[in-house]
Amino acid sequence: MTAHAATVIRARTGGPREDGPKIVEHAMGWSLVVVLAMLVTQLGLL
Repeated sequence: MTAHAATVIRARTGGPREDGPKIVEHAMGWSLVVVLAMLVTQLGLL
């Protein structure tokens, strides 16, 4: 098996070349920030 054949067989795991919906990723990130902020305030850590 050559090096080229080995790279073709491997499955893609995502990464910087993955073209997905960036707006969904952005919204999920901000949702996580909001949920974390609510948790911190409810627990009285701030």
